[in-house]
Amino acid sequence: MRLVLVSAVLLLATGAAANPDDDVSTPAPPAAVTAESRFNQGQALARQNEWAGAEQAYREATQLRPTFPEAWNGLGHALRKRGALEESVKAYQEALRLRPRYPQALEYLGEAYVKMGKLAEAREVLARLRPLDPNEADELAQAIAQAAQR
Repeated sequence: MRLVLVSAVLLLATGAAANPDDDVSTPAPPAAVTAESRFNQGQALARQNEWAGAEQAYREATQLRPTFPEAWNGLGHALRKRGALEESVKAYQEALRLRPRYPQALEYLGEAYVKMGKLAEAREVLARLRPLDPNEADELAQAIAQAAQR
């Protein structure tokens, strides 16, 4: 018994595998790609204004989990920043279909309508947004007012 215990201690001390089939030099497999990991990557890229990369990451997040409203909102935001306004509106609408009372998606949708020159639609969004988040509503109201002055 003592010999077995000494052998086990020596194996551990030298780093030798207790089981010859265990290969301690094999690296761990990479973490699985999840909707959340791709969303987080999109967030990081968006903070760096890397809109093409953010778009791709958000798009993958929505493919991995189609019911992920934050990913749809992020995709809409990245698309809007890249000038793909029609597609961004569709992404915001999907986020809002999944979560109808989503203030940030409403504000961003309103901003997209402003950029498209659709001020009536932006005002409709503003009316939906006001009771949900006054701060987001103020931002959209300012964007609408500035666009109306042009």
